[in-house]
Amino acid sequence: MGCSTFSEYSVLCSISLAKMPKSCDPFESCLLGCGVPTGWGAVMNNPTFHANSSVAVWGLGAVGLAVVQAAKLKGATRIYGIDINSKKF
Repeated sequence: MGCSTFSEYSVLCSISLAKMPKSCDPFESCLLGCGVPTGWGAVMNNPTFHANSSVAVWGLGAVGLAVVQAAKLKGATRIYGIDINSKKF
């Protein structure tokens, strides 16, 4: 694993591959590469996260925004987004 690429040709181990249907838009499916599953999984697979929790998210890139979405879905009451880049708010 450990390889993310959108290219015409690559040499990879079969465990690192995910076949995408031709109907997938590459500009939307690229979000599934790393950031969204990492942030989403951090919340969904954390056994100590409960509804009515407060959450602080450092960094509002792909991973951070996925954390915000998953935390909201799991019932977080307050979500604090922290980022040094004010354009990401």
